Amino acid sequence: MSMAHDELSLSLLWDTFTGYQRTAALKAAIELDVFSQIAAGAATVDELAPRCHAAPRGLRALLNHLVMDGFLAKDGERYGLSATAAAFLDRNSPGYLGSALQFIASPTVSEGFARLTDAVRRGGTAIPNDGGLAPEHPMWIDFARAMAPVAGMSAVLLANLLDVEHAPSWKVLDIAAGHGMFGITLARLNHGVQVTALDWKNVLAVAEEHARAAGVTDRFRMLPGSALELPFGDGYDLVLLPNFLHHFDPQSCEQLLRKSHAALKPGGRVVIVEFVPDDDRSGPPDAVRFGLVMLAGTPAGDAYTFTEYQSMLHNAGFRRTTLHELAPSPARVVIAER
Repeated sequence: MSMAHDELSLSLLWDTFTGYQRTAALKAAIELDVFSQIAAGAATVDELAPRCHAAPRGLRALLNHLVMDGFLAKDGERYGLSATAAAFLDRNSPGYLGSALQFIASPTVSEGFARLTDAVRRGGTAIPNDGGLAPEHPMWIDFARAMAPVAGMSAVLLANLLDVEHAPSWKVLDIAAGHGMFGITLARLNHGVQVTALDWKNVLAVAEEHARAAGVTDRFRMLPGSALELPFGDGYDLVLLPNFLHHFDPQSCEQLLRKSHAALKPGGRVVIVEFVPDDDRSGPPDAVRFGLVMLAGTPAGDAYTFTEYQSMLHNAGFRRTTLHELAPSPARVVIAER
């Protein structure tokens, strides 16, 4: 083995060993509002310390770590934002995504990975009470608030894929709506779209806030309860299943898809937004890694391949199943017709 190969392997190993430290550093910087304060003109440790309510010694160590990680640049004693930090980590940027880390690194999600060895041994989450799948689990309120900016960007990409601006009036069911951004975005871009959002009552309160901010409350109806138990109604043109089926085993997914099929008009479509790995599970990287997220956090969930979705959809009565990219989002979209 060459020395260069040795160094590359050791670098990969050390980066993985210390990866949690970079996540913690970024989370602390977001909580202290470091990026927004630098964007506002505070460029030195002494200027930032009172604005961030932090000790100069602590802030200096944090800022230098963020320079090494590529989020900040340093010129003498002055710090500046990288292009990535300016676009996504300044709270005043229209593309701000920093809130997502509050959920991704939340105690419930982190606990799943802290117990990952046990999860691998048992083939499902080692978190007590099945992780976050308990009825009205408070983590989904955090999810709805924290992930809304990321979902909003993906929702616009989905709306473009569906060509919603040129669509006729649609009646849409958004299952496990969470933040509600997928259905809300369709309604915002087409005044003929009416949305029914289904989720736990405590989570729908957040979706309602987002609907109000988007100006679509007159076309936004809430259906509180469990997607596995509630009747969906019928006559829908679209049933949205964004980032939901991955929580369940294939049998439960088929149950949800049969209910979705029954809720649709003839010719209506189910729209599934998910991390979808290739059939051999060799890529894309985010989709493959998401399979481990589901192992750590759910009793029987998974990142399903397109072939697996095709089988579930066929068994539920759907036809003409297609797979679509949602670039630059890592998600993919599976669409099937009734």
